[in-house]
Amino acid sequence: MPPDERDHAREPGALARLFNRRANAGDVEGLVALYEPEAVLAAGRVVATGHEEIRAFYAKLLARKSDFPAAEALPPLRSGPLALTFARLPDGTLSVEVAREQPDGTWLWAIDQLKIAPPKD
Repeated sequence: MPPDERDHAREPGALARLFNRRANAGDVEGLVALYEPEAVLAAGRVVATGHEEIRAFYAKLLARKSDFPAAEALPPLRSGPLALTFARLPDGTLSVEVAREQPDGTWLWAIDQLKIAPPKD
């Protein structure tokens, strides 16, 4: 689907819902569209900067994984045009992101730290 026909995040908490929908649909371009052009995504040892690297990361991820269970979106912390968003996955891992309000009023992720493992007991 062309980017101008996609749903847009009108508030920072919507990014996680859009991520889940697009990941389960296998929509790599839709996932990339959730990020600013120079965004940074960190997942384990992988650090992807910019749309091209983020696209490559998600293309590989979606080729290996077909099911993305819904995460519990925790309330974002917002300060003006910035927001810290959180999502807890069913296995307890946490995803933390920095979202930024765009000039058109939509929100995109600027920094994404995927899967911070929960502390071991």
